[in-house]
Amino acid sequence: MPDEIKPNPSQAPTHDAQLAADNIASGEEKTPSVDIEADYQAAQRLSVSEIDRTGEGAKAAQEATAPKQEVHEPQQTKTEAPPTGNPDDYLNMAKDVAGSRNEGATNVTNDLIEKALEKGQPKK
Repeated sequence: MPDEIKPNPSQAPTHDAQLAADNIASGEEKTPSVDIEADYQAAQRLSVSEIDRTGEGAKAAQEATAPKQEVHEPQQTKTEAPPTGNPDDYLNMAKDVAGSRNEGATNVTNDLIEKALEKGQPKK
């Protein structure tokens, strides 16, 4: 069932819309009618393309979204650390970890802290 539009020139967002509303109000132009149900049904028909109504649509979508390069399956690798029962292995590992205390920023001395505190003080 068509709905009738009653334009209000004072609420028109653009100059063209205001002119159209004035012309409709004066009777120079015919008032447009809107059939929402018919528009909805037409939109439903247009929302599905012809190719999607056949089996070709799914095939075309698959081809359009297929990867361009060959993707290999990842290979599983298994890492095992068998227990040796040798305490020397543990001591060597502990020495390697303890050696990191002498590297980089982990070597903090009292002198370094004093310098940082001095630099953090405001100038007089």
